[in-house]
Order: sequence, then structure tokens, then C-alpha cells
Amino acid sequence: MKNKQSLHVQESDSPIVATAIHDGHELRDEVADLMLLTESERLREEDPYTGKWTQIAKNRIIVKNSRFQVDLNRSRDKAIYLLPKDAWGLNIWKQTPSNEIIQRSLLEYDNFYSKVKKLLKDLELRYKYFMVLDLHSYNHLRDGQDQPPADPEFNPEVIVGTSNMNREFWAPVVDRFISDLRSFNFLGRNLDVRENVKFRGGHFSRWIHENFPNSGCAIAIEFKKFFMNEWTGKLDLKQSEAIKDTLRSTIAGVNEKLNFMANRI
Repeated sequence: MKNKQSLHVQESDSPIVATAIHDGHELRDEVADLMLLTESERLREEDPYTGKWTQIAKNRIIVKNSRFQVDLNRSRDKAIYLLPKDAWGLNIWKQTPSNEIIQRSLLEYDNFYSKVKKLLKDLELRYKYFMVLDLHSYNHLRDGQDQPPADPEFNPEVIVGTSNMNREFWAPVVDRFISDLRSFNFLGRNLDVRENVKFRGGHFSRWIHENFPNSGCAIAIEFKKFFMNEWTGKLDLKQSEAIKDTLRSTIAGVNEKLNFMANRI
């Protein structure tokens, strides 16, 4: 069994962290041997290329292992997809993983949250307030690549999930972030950015607010996969780079608001 490095953590002098916890595609050999899904089927439900977007921040967390091994955006008791109902109706396994395999995957889960807690405690001590940009992407061609896309009225290009936080307390930071996203010149237009439509934030952002209720602002950011072919995995590099530029444009404003909150009496 190969022992692959499953987590990339970069720490620096900033109160902002960018994460890509569903970017990964790798599997341990013992998990891959049991996997019924093809690589392309797995890739379609993962969030490829989101790891590149974390380059906007000095603090970065990128998970390299697939969510089909362990899903870090679900509670620990639901982090392993065992049945089709756990994973969009997909038949995942040739046979159910043994308890030993499951426990090794859950060890990755525990290791991730332990490392993240250490990082965020340090940011709390240094800056008083910090922000986590929890980067994801979502499918909108579930009926097939040659079929009409999901209704854009309910599937905006960017969804900002804030349901797990004290929205009123964090309003200065979140409102500035959303405003900067909406106003950025994205290849000659503005992106359709909406809050808590379809996706409202998962376990990861909830865990941050539960563990850092007075210091951590974590928002889940879901980009519709208009920047890639969600069926083949092919990337539109121009649009992906434009997304990164859009995200980067929010950093100065977020820093400004975090500093204001930290220094007010």
C-alpha cells in the first residue's frame, strides 16, 4: 500500500486562508482496488482545479486525496460513502471496505481537522479575526453533456454559502467579499453571484464556526463548472484563470474589513 501525502498546507503572515478540500483525486491502493467507479466518474464529482485557485492567499490548504476515500466536508460519521444514497446514487464499491480500511481513511479525517485547528488557533492569536475561503465547484449538466444545462435561475455562476455563521456579526467582511466578486470585470462582464442558493455551506465551514465562534469567518464558495467540461474534465484555462483573478480581487477588501474589526474598540 502506497503512503501518499494527502495534504498540502502552506502557512504565512496573513489572516486569510484559501482551501480546496475536494480538489484531490488520489486513492490509497487498498481503496482503489475496491473502487467500482471509473476515474472519470470520480473526477466528475470531485472539484478539480480548485487547488490552483488557492494561490490567491498566503495560507493555503489543498487536499490531494479524493472525497471518495474520505469526504472532509461531511461530519465524521458520514465521511465515508458506503451506499449509493451517500453519493448521488452512484455504485461505488466492488465490495464494502473493511473496518480496517475505513479506520485508516478516518485517520486522514482526524489528521486534517487536527492540522487545521492548529493553523486557525495560530491565526486567532496573531490576528484576532481570520477568514477561510472554502473553495468548491458544482455540476450543472447532470442530464448529460448534450442536454440542456440546469436552470440558471436556480444555478448561479457563484454561490456564497453563509448559513453556518453569525451573518450579522460578519456582515462587513461578507458583504465586501460579495460586492467585490460581483463588481469584478470577468472577461468583459460581471459574474452572477448569489448567497445561499442551492448550497449553503457544508460541515467544514460549520466546524470552523463551532470551534472559533468569536474569531473565524468561513464561507463556502461554489463555482458552477462553466470553466470546464464536467463530463470530460477538460479545462477552459482562460476562464479558470479569470476566476482566480476574480477571487484575488477580494483579498484587499477582506483584509481591510478584518483589520477594521480587530482594531475597533
